[in-house]
Amino acid sequence: MKSEILYPGAFPMVRIELAAGETVKAESGAMVACSPTVDVESKMEGGFLGALSRRMLSGEKFFFQTLRATRGAGEVLLAPTVPGDIVVLELDGVNEYLVQKDGFLAGADSVKIESKMQSLSRGLLGGEGFFILRMSGTGTLVLNSFGAVHKVELKPDQEYIVDNSHLVAWTATTSYNIEKASAGWIASFTSGEGLVCRFRGPGVVYIQSRNPGGFGNWIRQFIPVSE
Repeated sequence: MKSEILYPGAFPMVRIELAAGETVKAESGAMVACSPTVDVESKMEGGFLGALSRRMLSGEKFFFQTLRATRGAGEVLLAPTVPGDIVVLELDGVNEYLVQKDGFLAGADSVKIESKMQSLSRGLLGGEGFFILRMSGTGTLVLNSFGAVHKVELKPDQEYIVDNSHLVAWTATTSYNIEKASAGWIASFTSGEGLVCRFRGPGVVYIQSRNPGGFGNWIRQFIPVSE
């Protein structure tokens, strides 16, 4: 399958060209339009137990869309729910990516999606909870973010600190720990940063320019509260 990002920036779409018989799986509700040669189905990735674990443990949707070019070649237009960038990656069967639970948009049928449990301390302190998504296999992987995406390439043993609410994805070759943003707990939370992830290379980290939780708090101040 071939992919192309349309209207890059705040409100992009991705166009995916499918050969006859080719399949792409996407986040439920991501399809904008498709050729009449393409059939849209609902699929439980990894079977019932795999889908249930993603739903109950990581908060991901129970089903994915499966779009198959059953009657000849065709195209599919996909778009994320939130405004922000789209990133297209190619998996080679060796490198794997860890993705925050809302970061997956679409992937080739050969891309494998699993829920991965973090350690107890990471789950309690990290903004993404106990589970994140592990992407492996081969083929095209499409991720989306809230805001712009910034790519950070880390050399061996190079460290980089990221606010955990701004994480999109990172290669499995990187190690990371969750820690306080400042020396003390009070200073960490009163600074507005709270907790951060300290990554150590080698590897790549993708971060998003906007904080979903911060945006939600900003929106709530304008919502009338009934008494």
